Amino acid sequence: MDTQQNTALTRALAEVPGPLPTSGVIHITLPHTDRFTVVGNHLAQHPDLSCTAVGLAVRIQSLPQGTEVSIKALTARCQEGERRIAAALRELEAHGYLQRFRHRLPGQKVITRTVFCNQPAALLRPRSQAPVAAPVPAPVTVPAPVTVPVTAQPPAQTQAQPQAHAPEPDSEPGSQPEPEPKPAPAPPFVPLVPPPTAPKPPRPPLPQPGALTPELDRAATALLSDLRRHAPEFTLSEGDIHHLAPAVATWLERDAHPDTIRRTLTDDLPQPLRHPVKLLKHRLTALLPPPLPGACDLAAPARPRVVVTPFQTCDDCDRAFRSPDPGHCRDCRETREHRGEDARVAA
Repeated sequence: MDTQQNTALTRALAEVPGPLPTSGVIHITLPHTDRFTVVGNHLAQHPDLSCTAVGLAVRIQSLPQGTEVSIKALTARCQEGERRIAAALRELEAHGYLQRFRHRLPGQKVITRTVFCNQPAALLRPRSQAPVAAPVPAPVTVPAPVTVPVTAQPPAQTQAQPQAHAPEPDSEPGSQPEPEPKPAPAPPFVPLVPPPTAPKPPRPPLPQPGALTPELDRAATALLSDLRRHAPEFTLSEGDIHHLAPAVATWLERDAHPDTIRRTLTDDLPQPLRHPVKLLKHRLTALLPPPLPGACDLAAPARPRVVVTPFQTCDDCDRAFRSPDPGHCRDCRETREHRGEDARVAA
């Protein structure tokens, strides 16, 4: 059995074109006739993808349409665990090979659809620049030569042919026709997740108290030193405690209770906790409570004063009317004005 394998390998090496390299890999390329998948070198030799991600991409690309490619389905097909497969899918999604989005079915059911692109860089180019596969030429049958008698055309048709291409009278002589506008390029393919090499935004600085008094500094240092009694993962060094003490003092300055600060920093820890100091920095910065409002802020806003005009009783007709001062109503005032005018006219 070993002799047959060695003989077949020797015969295959002898058929390799060109001289064999003195070092490195030697390729024995046998043509596939069925059950094969074309994979581009941009994926097989991707510098930023792990070997697990490349292998998972090849596995997904070889599957037929409609095959389930969720994390659990791929875990059942592959020997890797769910964490490695999930990390590989995130890598492929970050570099544009994979896209996952939610789709609502007519029955109000939401499902996750997965789209795999074997060449995401081609989607970034406009459709006009995309390489077009050359059509396979069909077999051409050459007909037998046929002799056709040549007849002279009439003069009217001979002169009318060049006039068909003459410029229109409205166009200026020597002007060229305007080129047709090119169609708008297709929108580029934008990955939903930024690549790992994208610059990350700077982290916000640690909160600082308005005035770091000795009492605040002593209380903050004691709270950080006491964290290891409640969570052994937070056994901090003196340098870390000195660095985090101003942030804890800011919480104490905003009237946060020490037990509340301790629970906020130690509850619901990730497993395993690899960077305890980074977790403390994040929680002290992102979960910082606002200052307590004062008594003036909690007071109800004063309503605008509404002036109500009181009712008055007319001295002549005893009719009620609104007026700041007592007197006569409008009708009685008009009657008095007409009587005065009549008296002046009669005089």
